[in-house]
Amino acid sequence: MKLYYSPNSPYVRKVLVCAYELGLAGRIELLDSAANPVARDQAIVAHNPLGQVPTLLTDDGGILADSRVICEYLDDLGNGALFPAGRKARWRALADQSLADGMLVATLLTRYETFMRPEALRWPEWIAGQKEKIFSGLAYFNGVAGALAGRVDIGTITLASALSYLDLRAPDLDWRARAPALAVWYAVFEARPSMKATVLGVAPPVPVTPR
Repeated sequence: MKLYYSPNSPYVRKVLVCAYELGLAGRIELLDSAANPVARDQAIVAHNPLGQVPTLLTDDGGILADSRVICEYLDDLGNGALFPAGRKARWRALADQSLADGMLVATLLTRYETFMRPEALRWPEWIAGQKEKIFSGLAYFNGVAGALAGRVDIGTITLASALSYLDLRAPDLDWRARAPALAVWYAVFEARPSMKATVLGVAPPVPVTPR
C-alpha cells in the first residue's frame, strides 16, 4: 500500500496510529506530498480529485480518501477491533470519532484563517466561533475522561490526534488547563508505541510492534 503523507497532518497521523495498532505500518509506503488547500498537489489530484491527504493506494489498485474511510479499511484488512463489533461500543466509538474530527476541523479552519488568509481579510468572529467549538468539545471529553481509560478504538485514536494537533498549531489555547482530566488521559495514551512513532511534525515513522 502507498499513502500520500504530510508529517503535519492530524488525519494522516490518525491513519498511521491505526496502522501501527493493527500491525500494518510496515506494509505502507509513505509518499511525500505538498497538499495545500490553495495550491493543490497534482500528484495527489491524479488519484484523488480533492487533492488531500491522506489518500491511500491499496495493493489491489483501489484508491481511498478520507481518514475515516481509510481507518475502517485498515481495520478490516487487519481483522482489528478499532471499530468495535458490539452495538453500544461501536456507536460510542463512532460518536467520539465524529466529535473529535469536528474539533480537528475547527482547529484547521482557525489555522487557515489566522495563518493562510491575508491579515486584512481575516474575520475575528469566525475565529472566535471555531475556538468555541474546540472549547465545547474539550469540555465534553473532559467530563467523560474517566470512561476513556483503557479504550483503544477509532474514537480515542481520533481524539488523541486532535489533541496533538492543538499542541502543534494552537499551543496558545492551553487546552490542558481547560481540560485537566482529559490531559491525564492523554498523557497515558500518548505513551503508546503507535503514538510515539507518529509524532506530528517529525520524519516518517519506523514500524514498531503494537501493544
